[in-house]
Amino acid sequence: MQAPFACSPATSRGRLYPEDLSTFRSAFQRDRDRIIHSSAFRRLKHKTQVFLEHEGDYYRTRLTHSIEVAQVARTISDVLGLNTELAEAIALAHDLGHPPFGHTGEDALSRWMAPFGGFDHNAQAIRIVTSLERHYARFDGLNLTWETLEGLAKHNGPVTGDLPYALAEYNAVHDLELTTHASAEAQVAAIADDIAYNHHDLQDGLRSGLFEETDLQDLPIVGPALNEVDRIYPGLDPMRRRHEALRRVFGVMVEDVVGFARKRLAETTPQSAAAVRALGMPVIRFSDPFFLQMKEIRSFLFTRMYRAPRVMRERAQATDVIDTLFPLYLSQPDLLPLEWRTDVASAPDQTHLARSIADYVSGMTDRFALEQYAKHQETPL
Repeated sequence: MQAPFACSPATSRGRLYPEDLSTFRSAFQRDRDRIIHSSAFRRLKHKTQVFLEHEGDYYRTRLTHSIEVAQVARTISDVLGLNTELAEAIALAHDLGHPPFGHTGEDALSRWMAPFGGFDHNAQAIRIVTSLERHYARFDGLNLTWETLEGLAKHNGPVTGDLPYALAEYNAVHDLELTTHASAEAQVAAIADDIAYNHHDLQDGLRSGLFEETDLQDLPIVGPALNEVDRIYPGLDPMRRRHEALRRVFGVMVEDVVGFARKRLAETTPQSAAAVRALGMPVIRFSDPFFLQMKEIRSFLFTRMYRAPRVMRERAQATDVIDTLFPLYLSQPDLLPLEWRTDVASAPDQTHLARSIADYVSGMTDRFALEQYAKHQETPL
């Protein structure tokens, strides 16, 4: 049974381009399906999470990460009586705008795009689902519902101040009410992202050998989980011990979010999705004590994983790839594939040209970007 503050497809604000209702799928289910069938979603298979995509078959990519986020979002939404299809759609689409090489690629593109309105992966996700996916006869983009687009735009909270170019461009024609909090479903997708990457970054860091279980023993949440496994299963095989401990960490994170959400929802008693947006604070997040513990884990991961010498070498390589390709295409747009030259040829000014180049480069997979780098790095600028 859905809670009164859940989003309902029956009362959706609809799509920018009106469409007939499906006979057997809700509006949010159609959003989810369109996202899964999009070209951008498929490309996530070959985009970095932390390690470069080709580093090994066991490490997370943006695709496996997005699937894990969607699974967590469905679980939390179901427990809280929210709309699981909407939460899942937002979760599956939340990383569509990431360029190759993860946040390293985004940092490099942001630097190049600073004179042209900047680059932000959340805003780029909006650009992808509203413009760059071009498969339908009647419209560009996927023509998603207002609720899904709102969730993509502000699942991390209200968007205020100077808007990213891509987000401002779309919001001018379809107001997503950026200054309020998003629906509870969008908030669930955001916290599911935190849960998923904290869990799998610990797992991938261990698998890569950047740190060992003994290094985690003094960390909050993780250390107690290891101790509990040792108490229940003394002498357990190391790989099984690792898995048993980390799945407990995963469960504790979900339980804290659900417990806090139930408490805050009971205190605020919102009677509609609009009431959730109007509260002026999130209803879905970690409790304060748990958040401080999570900060300690994140600090450990930052030092031992995200800034590890091996990862920093990969980051330097990734930065060099973007620093080569972007100015090359900007100065020689005739090097772009034929289907991209139409957009470039119709660009009215340098800003629109740069945005088309950013669209192309950010859509690359890791392996394609590396191939193009190898092909073009000797091309004179």
